[in-house]
Amino acid sequence: MLRRLSIRDLAIIDQLELELHPGFTVITGETGAGKSILVDALDLISGGRADAQLVRPGAARTEVSAEFDLSAIPAARDWLVEQELDEAEECLLRRTVKAEGGSRCWINGRSATVQQLKELCALILEIHGQHEHQALLSRAHQRHLLDAYGHLQAQLQPVADAARAVSELRAEQAQGLADPQALADQHALLKVQREELEALQPEPERLAALDEEQRRLSHAENLLAGLAQVEQWLEGEDGLSARALLLRSEQELCRLGGYDAQLLPLATVMEEARLQVEEVARDVRDRIDGGELDPQRLEKVEAMLSALHVQARRHRVLLSELPTVLADLREREARLQQRLERSAHFDEELARLLAAYQTAADALTKARLSSAKALAKVVEQLMAELGMQGGQFLAELSPRDGDQAHAEGAEQIEFLVSANAGMAPRPLRKVASGGELARIGLAIKVATADLDDVPVLVFDEVDSGIGGGTAEIVGRKMRALGTHRQVLAVTHLPQVAASAHQHLMASKGTEDGATVSVLQTLDAQARQREIARMLTGVDLTERSLAHAEEMLGRAEG
Repeated sequence: MLRRLSIRDLAIIDQLELELHPGFTVITGETGAGKSILVDALDLISGGRADAQLVRPGAARTEVSAEFDLSAIPAARDWLVEQELDEAEECLLRRTVKAEGGSRCWINGRSATVQQLKELCALILEIHGQHEHQALLSRAHQRHLLDAYGHLQAQLQPVADAARAVSELRAEQAQGLADPQALADQHALLKVQREELEALQPEPERLAALDEEQRRLSHAENLLAGLAQVEQWLEGEDGLSARALLLRSEQELCRLGGYDAQLLPLATVMEEARLQVEEVARDVRDRIDGGELDPQRLEKVEAMLSALHVQARRHRVLLSELPTVLADLREREARLQQRLERSAHFDEELARLLAAYQTAADALTKARLSSAKALAKVVEQLMAELGMQGGQFLAELSPRDGDQAHAEGAEQIEFLVSANAGMAPRPLRKVASGGELARIGLAIKVATADLDDVPVLVFDEVDSGIGGGTAEIVGRKMRALGTHRQVLAVTHLPQVAASAHQHLMASKGTEDGATVSVLQTLDAQARQREIARMLTGVDLTERSLAHAEEMLGRAEG
């Protein structure tokens, strides 16, 4: 629910701090006193158009803040968590509009976008004006209301699933599934590409080995010269090789060991070193004689690497990404093979899926017809109570064009109404009278109140054009809505005002030569006087005060 609203420098309001309560709250006041500025503030905080003309003359900017309690609104809490804007169960929205243009938004003290404000407020706040019923006039919204009223989720899901299956099969058909020869050509091409790449064995280990071998073979001359030099140093015949020096050192230590036994272990170590040097020399000689540095082998390795680079350029990837390309070719080839096998049975599969869709859609249509009948009965009763006796309401189901399997069912939904007896029902979106549209919208809202999870409803003079007993009924309906939702309504009707749980009054004055609007919460006595004023005008009489007291008592009863 909306707990607090703070407004600064908006239109003719300089500063306002307002605490709101659950139930039904009305805002009244004389024409031009600023009753609808509260609605303007809530529209702004909901992501509405930031018009610089909203800024109070002489002020630098308009600022609106709204504090909501989200403890009973899990969808809004989940949205805040998803956006990383959560802050316990409280939610503080703030928006400013500069006099020179431009606006800024905050959610729980963190900078936000206008789109984020709109998304969040769509979950917690809904504003209805005399000519602002866009959502209700939308066929999609009407379909949603009808399905929600009939609790048709169990029938909707099978239709959506069946439509998706048909759509996926038709998408495959569009890609060539119905042309086996085209599929076969694609399959053959993929097979050739896969076999060419597979023959080159582009596994990461093999690529690394080829790269190392190419580097080694390309430096064969240096390697052979270097190895020959190492062999000379290890086992040369000049008597200064490592082996000769180690052997002489070993023999000398053995001779000296005859005089000092502690030198004999050193002779053993020297022998082991000589044997290791001889082993290294043999390995070096084997590498020189082994032919591993053959120039012909270099040509073969470079040819293999060249072929791999050609494949990498063909597939527009790095050499190291060729294994991934090969895996993708294998997968695509396998999928095409499956589609080739299915292509022979495409018509039969499509017919089966369409039959399944039709079965699910028929069940949904039957349930919708029942829901439409029940909703029409309730709405027509409410319309009669709201002064439109003999009016008609029906939710018309018309078949969709073509043979497409639509995820939302085989028919379109449109609300048709006639406000007066004897008139043919017309689409709700074509109803000309703002007052009639407001009352019909109110009737539908009351009828579907338990289905709508938006907790705060704002009505801006939706009772325009009605009076008398009808106005009292509207007041009762608003109060009834207030038992399910927090309802705020700007009204000029005393019957509606008397039905509220909380009463705010807008008044206009002058401050420092400028016109300002003040909004105050009325106590019981002030409320009685305001309703009496709404009944008879500025001059209050004992009769009007008594009438006001009677109206308040009747509403409480």
